[in-house]
Amino acid sequence: MKKIFVLALAGFIAGCTAKNAGSTESATTTSEPTVQMKDIVSPYPVGYSSKFVMDDPKNAESLLSLWKAWDNGDLSKVKDLFADSVEMHFAGGFVLKGSRDSIIAVGQRQRSALQSSVSSVDAIMAVKSTDKNEHWALIWGMNRDTQNGKTDSSYVQETWRFDSTGRANFMLQYQQAATPPAMPK
Repeated sequence: MKKIFVLALAGFIAGCTAKNAGSTESATTTSEPTVQMKDIVSPYPVGYSSKFVMDDPKNAESLLSLWKAWDNGDLSKVKDLFADSVEMHFAGGFVLKGSRDSIIAVGQRQRSALQSSVSSVDAIMAVKSTDKNEHWALIWGMNRDTQNGKTDSSYVQETWRFDSTGRANFMLQYQQAATPPAMPK
């Protein structure tokens, strides 16, 4: 998974720096991939894929809607952004697999246990694995959750896969406390 993150980051950087000479069409308005990465020569076997291109931003926009619904505390508004079956791997090692309705119910219980949740986004992008024909959206940000009067902040990186209809069916989450514990003396 670390390799996907590195490759996706490289694609994001390439997409941000690429220039579309002679075109007045914005890369955010086209559904066609705009940047093709060169093949990567790796001393390691790449277990998933190293062939990614920038993708239509609609899945990134769906992901932003999912985050906003979490912050607002009402996941029912984004129910249709989930596929019929969903698998989610959370930072703490918890894996949630099930139907859209069960995923929404568990997520809503978790969110309702919080007094508030405020997210900020540092980067987001949509990419497509060309050899797997899969659509992904990656997001980096920070969450500030308040529970029982205590606020905890954490840096978050999530990788979401979307099916051909634009519905999320898989998520991987990585998280680190924004204020790590003090080093022992």
